[in-house]
Amino acid sequence: MSRYWSAVVHGLTPYVPGEQPKLANLVKLNTNENPYGPSPRALEAMRAEVGDGLRLYPDPNADRLKEAVAKRCGVTAQEVFVGNGSDEVLAHVFLALLKHERPILFPDISYSFYPVYCGLYGIGYETVPLDGDFAIRVDDYLKPNGGIIFPNPNAPTGRALPRAEIERLLQANPDSVVVVDEAYVDFGAESAVPLMAKYPNLLVVQTLSKSRSLAGLRVGFAVGHRSLVEALTRVKDSFNSYPLDRCAIAGAAAAIEDEEHFERTRRAVMASREKLAADLAGLGFDVLPSAANFIFARHPQRDAGGLAQALRERSIIVRHFRQPRIEQFLRITIGTDEQCAALVAALQEILA
Repeated sequence: MSRYWSAVVHGLTPYVPGEQPKLANLVKLNTNENPYGPSPRALEAMRAEVGDGLRLYPDPNADRLKEAVAKRCGVTAQEVFVGNGSDEVLAHVFLALLKHERPILFPDISYSFYPVYCGLYGIGYETVPLDGDFAIRVDDYLKPNGGIIFPNPNAPTGRALPRAEIERLLQANPDSVVVVDEAYVDFGAESAVPLMAKYPNLLVVQTLSKSRSLAGLRVGFAVGHRSLVEALTRVKDSFNSYPLDRCAIAGAAAAIEDEEHFERTRRAVMASREKLAADLAGLGFDVLPSAANFIFARHPQRDAGGLAQALRERSIIVRHFRQPRIEQFLRITIGTDEQCAALVAALQEILA
């Protein structure tokens, strides 16, 4: 019945999310979810919202959440934009700030939603190749553009760009918006947020899905100059005035305020990452340096697709991208120490 589709729908190539299998007893290391639960304070705040008040619309401005983000980031609430996951925030970013005559720039190996947004909104783009070590080279972005966007740390590679390099990029592109997608920044990278006061063309996007263990809540935010936030708000209020429900606003604000839980869990993930990277190197894997809650690794003598299938047969799921340059890599989410140990034991068996 696709004859009823619009021309736009016919031309779309949608994003394919990571698999969410409905099988028991899986070691699920394919979608970069946090192995540790959310802040107890966040859970309690959400429970408190479940009552008669749900008959009322939530705050369309989500002031409580914006104030929590602003306090933690050292900005004003007017410099914060919130949305239904960072994916929705990014969608508004593409339409509000990146749709210009010149093509935008992003890495050739990066978050695969970027070209999807470009297709949805009719935005021209050029992909900029990562270097031979799968790192972003700022010098490659010093050319005319309609905007720049990249994850930091990059996904799926996990490599991070130092803040000084981001500043060099901002200095060289004063007439276009530079969007830094910091979905994984809390696991060891330098946030670009401190540069915001100096560069009005910088927008930083973050999510509560990873380091705050709230992937199921769908809350993301952006921090930037008031003019950038105003543009995002104009798009949002032309699309959905109430993207965050009462539970999401309360739970997200409480999660951001619970610094102790955040520090404990993110440091546990980082420690597990370093041990897993060392264990995989000991098995002969080439492991890229990671500042995220996953690692990107390949084995020089074994096909990545075959390894992924062999792991699946042992009830362990990792992510395999069948695309040029990275088809021999596996992206492995950092699980608990027990899950990581199960992965290493399975790989020892497979490689033997």
